[in-house]
Amino acid sequence: MGVNLDLLHALNAFVSGRDAVEDPVSFYVQASQLLFASLVAAVFLVGGRRGARGAVAALAAAAVALALGQVLSHLFVEQRPFVTHPRLVHALVPHAPDSSFPSDHATAAFAIATAIWLRRRLVGAVALVLAAALAVGRVAVGVHYPGDVAVGAALGTVVAVALWWPPLRRVTDAVADRLYAALRAVVPVRART
Repeated sequence: MGVNLDLLHALNAFVSGRDAVEDPVSFYVQASQLLFASLVAAVFLVGGRRGARGAVAALAAAAVALALGQVLSHLFVEQRPFVTHPRLVHALVPHAPDSSFPSDHATAAFAIATAIWLRRRLVGAVALVLAAALAVGRVAVGVHYPGDVAVGAALGTVVAVALWWPPLRRVTDAVADRLYAALRAVVPVRART
């Protein structure tokens, strides 16, 4: 077995059958999309103008990174570990047997977390920890190889940093400023920068 499979097997074997670990990890992995969507909404709604800019940049980064991830998944088709190694890897959450490379969840989570971190350091740091926990969790529940989540994390991070480039940042900031102004017109919001 290679390092990729060894790490997967070690995590999956540790989590599998230990309800005190398996249940929270499985729950978090399945609830992560809602968690990150809620985080983006909260940052937009209560983070002031800078938070709104981070939320819009997070959505843009996630969209671009996921689109690039789809291209990669068609170029480098990789079966899910529970499909390739059914006796070695236990899928602890329900999942379609589609391509596992790169991890969409890790891609989006790191794109969102990095974009927020670039504008709101404390919230972004928490989001990065949550993204890392999600990446490890996706491997632990047997739906990704470590390389899948590592490439997804790198892709999401690189796209978020690329959108920090001033000409692109001006575009996302302009969209965020308009949306934030519209929000303030509808709901009184304490001005923050």
